[in-house]
Amino acid sequence: MAKRSILIAPDPRLKAKAKDVEKVDGAVRRLVDDMLETMYGAEGIGLAAVQIGVTQRVIVMDLEQKDGKNNPRVFINPKILWASDETATFQEGCLSVPDIWEDVERPASIRAEYLDRDGKRQELEADGLLADCLQHEMDHLDGVLFIDHISRLKRSIALRKLAKVKRQKETA
Repeated sequence: MAKRSILIAPDPRLKAKAKDVEKVDGAVRRLVDDMLETMYGAEGIGLAAVQIGVTQRVIVMDLEQKDGKNNPRVFINPKILWASDETATFQEGCLSVPDIWEDVERPASIRAEYLDRDGKRQELEADGLLADCLQHEMDHLDGVLFIDHISRLKRSIALRKLAKVKRQKETA
């Protein structure tokens, strides 16, 4: 396992569209392990491969880690099969958009299919934080950031704030 660097917006690689994983093999499982180590190291609850510069449709998530527990989940080639008309709003943040939190409205419930770490097809019905986080991470696989769901003005302010923080780090 190896901790990887997380890309920070507005890095153009975050806009890349990920490709399907052809075969779940040792290389994909090593990627998953690296992603989990990276996510835990950054104290995040979800991470898409695109965020570490790998254009494969792979997501890791652990919604319990912030409570001191570990329940890692792996979603390879996830697809939303159904989304509710009802929506829910969650305050979202992102490891690739540090220190920015904004309300984002998404479908309240979804049904998704994906491959697990062993390459077995799974189906999942989700609502609440799981549905929100899965949709957020799946957006990354299509080159979409959560700030793309907010107003142009708020997005502009967020990107200026990120650029300022980046400049401060470079001169420190």
